[in-house]
Amino acid sequence: MDFDGGHKRVFSRLGGPSGAAAAAADKNQRVCSFWKSGKCNRFPCPFLHSELPAPGPATANGSGGAKRFAEDRGFSGPTSRRGPNFNSHNNNWGRMGANKVVRKTEKLCNYFVQGSCNYGDKCKFLHSWSLGEGFSMLTQLEGHQKVVIGIALPSGSDKLYTGSKDETVRVWDCASGQCVGAVNLGGEVGCIISEGPWLFVGMPNFVKAWNTQTNADLSLSGPVGQVYALAVCNDLLFAGTQDGTILAWKFNVANNCFEPAACLKGHTLAVVSLVVGGNRLYSGSMDHSIRVWSLETLQRLQTLTEHTSVVMSLLCWEQFLLSCSLDQTIKVWMAAESGNLELTYTHNEEHGLLTLCGTPDLEGKPVLLCACNDNSVRLYDLPSFSERGKIFAKQEIRAIEVGPGGLFFTGDGTGQVRVWKWSVESATTS
Repeated sequence: MDFDGGHKRVFSRLGGPSGAAAAAADKNQRVCSFWKSGKCNRFPCPFLHSELPAPGPATANGSGGAKRFAEDRGFSGPTSRRGPNFNSHNNNWGRMGANKVVRKTEKLCNYFVQGSCNYGDKCKFLHSWSLGEGFSMLTQLEGHQKVVIGIALPSGSDKLYTGSKDETVRVWDCASGQCVGAVNLGGEVGCIISEGPWLFVGMPNFVKAWNTQTNADLSLSGPVGQVYALAVCNDLLFAGTQDGTILAWKFNVANNCFEPAACLKGHTLAVVSLVVGGNRLYSGSMDHSIRVWSLETLQRLQTLTEHTSVVMSLLCWEQFLLSCSLDQTIKVWMAAESGNLELTYTHNEEHGLLTLCGTPDLEGKPVLLCACNDNSVRLYDLPSFSERGKIFAKQEIRAIEVGPGGLFFTGDGTGQVRVWKWSVESATTS
């Protein structure tokens, strides 16, 4: 999969030693106070343009070899119980190894965002849509008029599909990056996912289902209000709706249709996030809670209430469940000996969080992408949460999706879709 044209590699200057070099630097060297406030214009600057390593003994990032994402991005769900290495693995959350240094990011130039900065290369603020090594923007896809809600790549298709609140689903050719079609659905798109050749679109009061290979076109009725979240497991399709219920359909192979299977009730407000991990379904809601459901019985197993605002996104990585919220936290959960999830770690941000996505870099190391409501995406190594970089946009990024060959995609509030790719430098700078 390749997008022709587009932008060349975008790099930012971080300056100064980092990682092992920073550890070997002169103990008396200081961090530049002007750099920390985003105002340093000296080049070269005699002081550090990076944070000093944290004091104390270094700890390794995780146990054993590099953690890899499987075909479902390594997210098999937190179904394993505590083992003999539970505590040591658990303690690695939020800790940086000897070669990991939290890096202060530079301030994005507001005039650059508006396209009106007159300083050009002499501007002391960032003139780039990304910050960090090892990834670059390939191109931009223009066409949507409102916020992009979801991005999907059906299996066996050479097309990329994007859904927006402008009531359209756009189809993009993966070879040329050109829009080759737009379907007007007559209502705001609430979410969009793909499973195999099927494309599912959440709409007000129904779910649209397309088979991209056979061109089958189905409308699944039953939802009340907007469908904000969709998830698929085996032959079951789940939809999180505005009235707080989760509807399930089962695919009938003989009749080539989806038949109503269950209605899961418990949330008191809209269900805005769904994810399947192992033999569990996890749902996040505007009622601030996460509910855990058995895929065997479709019964509720547990309710998690530690978030204090809307649970916007859920993600499974290895035996962990990650959740993010407008309460400015990412919470990490793991199954205890009893089988119930327990809070393992809380990562704090300065802004509310909108969506999570996991992707491997070129070395197969897991990276977490977190969209915040300050119009940025943070990239973190897992499980250390050491910062890898940032992606910026004119408005909030509401959709992130991973593609093959090191590609990933972001969609923002202006309707713009950007195509990114991990580059070789990630192997030398991570």
